[in-house]
Amino acid sequence: MNTASNSILIVEDDPKIASLLKDYLVAAGYSADCMGNGLQALRQLRTAQPAALILDVMLPGMDGVALCKAVRTFSTLPILMLTAKVEEDDRLLGLDGGADDYVCKPFSPREVVARVRALLRRSEGLPPGSNQHWQIDQAGQRIAWRDHWLPLTPVEYRLLHQLIEQPGRVFTRQQLLDAAHADTRDVSDRVVDSHIKNLRRKLQDVDPGCECVASVYGVGYRFDRPD
Repeated sequence: MNTASNSILIVEDDPKIASLLKDYLVAAGYSADCMGNGLQALRQLRTAQPAALILDVMLPGMDGVALCKAVRTFSTLPILMLTAKVEEDDRLLGLDGGADDYVCKPFSPREVVARVRALLRRSEGLPPGSNQHWQIDQAGQRIAWRDHWLPLTPVEYRLLHQLIEQPGRVFTRQQLLDAAHADTRDVSDRVVDSHIKNLRRKLQDVDPGCECVASVYGVGYRFDRPD
């Protein structure tokens, strides 16, 4: 599969918004392409992947949340979702679907570019580490659990790495937010809960009964070394 290291794909069915974002991204030094149909975008993403994906929630052919979930079955590229919905539960749908970040409309194009830049910077890597239970691959931005590579998003990778790096330490939700997101001004504690839920599911898919990510009531989360 081909991957363009500096290309951003914008999947947005409003031509004016798509063109505006493309202009700002190009001015920031990226190459950018626009598509307006979710199904067409999925077909393209299966054969050629950009460095990052900007994805609107409301799309013809396939909505953005469904497209995000489909992409996550074969790719961990950074995904930024655009949504006109302001309710927190609606925004969490995108994060549950595998998005790394979101911006609510109306938005500043400069903020979108900054968030894309932050996602790409965050995806560059963290110090590697491993033991008999897990392996961290810095270059590949992936973590193996009991010899199985987990299908982690970039945000999930950073969260799990942060927890694994200091077993037994309790991290507050804010500390985990800081590790996962460059800009947490509009991000609530529930975002961390959503990511942790996804992490637990993926760990249990390869290690049924795994409970190494423990909740600490009223505080946050702790990583417990498996037996």
